[in-house]
Amino acid sequence: MAAESLMDLSADYHLDLLATGVILLDAHLHIRELNLSAENLLEVSASRAMGSPLEELLDESNEWYPLLHQALADNYPMVRRAIPLTTRMGQERTVDLTLSPIAGKVDSRCLLVELTMIDRLQAISRDESEWQAQATLKEIMKGVAHEVKNPLGGIRGAAQLLAGELGNPNLQEYTDIIISEVDRLRTLVDRMLGPNERLESEPTNIHEVTEHVRHLIEAEAKGGLSIERDYDPSLPDFLADAGQLTQAVLNLVRNALQACGDGGLITLKTRVYRQFTVGGNRHKLVCALHISDNGPGVPDDLLPMLFLPMVTGNAKGTGLGLSIAQRIANQHGGLIQVQSAPGDTCFTLLLPMET
Repeated sequence: MAAESLMDLSADYHLDLLATGVILLDAHLHIRELNLSAENLLEVSASRAMGSPLEELLDESNEWYPLLHQALADNYPMVRRAIPLTTRMGQERTVDLTLSPIAGKVDSRCLLVELTMIDRLQAISRDESEWQAQATLKEIMKGVAHEVKNPLGGIRGAAQLLAGELGNPNLQEYTDIIISEVDRLRTLVDRMLGPNERLESEPTNIHEVTEHVRHLIEAEAKGGLSIERDYDPSLPDFLADAGQLTQAVLNLVRNALQACGDGGLITLKTRVYRQFTVGGNRHKLVCALHISDNGPGVPDDLLPMLFLPMVTGNAKGTGLGLSIAQRIANQHGGLIQVQSAPGDTCFTLLLPMET
C-alpha cells in the first residue's frame, strides 16, 4: 500500500522534475520505483531497473549497503553526507544520502532513498562560472578586436598606396609582405572572436555530424588511429546549426588526435540526459557527446584556462580550436566540459535538445 501511495505521488507531483534522485526499495532492497534523476545517476533505464536488486546496479565496493538494512530494521530515518558511490559502469559519484523507512510490517516495509549528487552541484556551479566568464571574455574580445582592426586597416591602405608609388619591383616585395601580414593578423582576430554568423537552426542528427567528422579525421591521420563508437540510437534529431556544430566537433576530435597521435585511441560516445542542468538552466532533454582519447592528459595548470583563446599545450597549435568550439556550444545554449588524467581525457559537449 505504501509503495502504491508513492507511485501515486510520483504521478501527482512529478518526481521526475526533481534534481534529487529518488528510489523506492522494498524490504528486500529491490527497486519498486525511481525517478529520472535516479536513472541518470545510476546510468540505467527504469525498465531495466524495476524489480532489480539495488546491488546489481551499483559496484560491490559501495560501503553504504549496511545503512539500508539498518534503516529498515530500526524503522528510523537516517542522513549521511558525502557518501562515495560507484556505478556498475565504473562512474564515481559523491552523494548526500537520506533514508526514510515507510511504515508497514517488517516484511512489507519500504525504504525511500534520496540521493543528492554533491559533485553534480559543484559541476553546475562551475559551469555557471564558466558560462559567465565566456560571456565576459566575448565582450572584452569584441572591444580589443575593434581597437586592433581599425589601425590594421589604416596600415593596409597605406601599404597599398605606397606600393602604387614605388617604381622599383624589388621594393614592392616589402609592401606585399606588410599587406600579407596585416591580412593574417585580421584573420587571426576574426578567429579569436569565433563565429559571428546567426545560427541557421534545422533538425540535426548528432550521429550524422560525428560520422562526418570521423571520416575527416581518419583521412587526416596517417594510419594506426582507432576510433571507437558507442552511440545511443534513441537520440532524436534536435534543432541546431549543423555546419557550426560540425566545426565544433571537428575541433574537439582534432584536438584528441593531436593529443594521442596517429597510433592512439579516440572514443565517440553519445547519451541523452533527462532533466539536466546546463549553464544554470534546467532542460528536459540534453544531448551529451563524449570525446575521449588515451593521450598523456592535460596538465593541471592548463585545465582552468583551456577554453581561452591562444591557450594551448601543443607547440604547433594556435590555441583557438577549443575556444571556438566552446563559443559554438554556448551559441546553442550548451557548453563543453573536460576531465583529464594520464591516458584518459574526455571532452563532453552538452547540447539542450529543444526540438
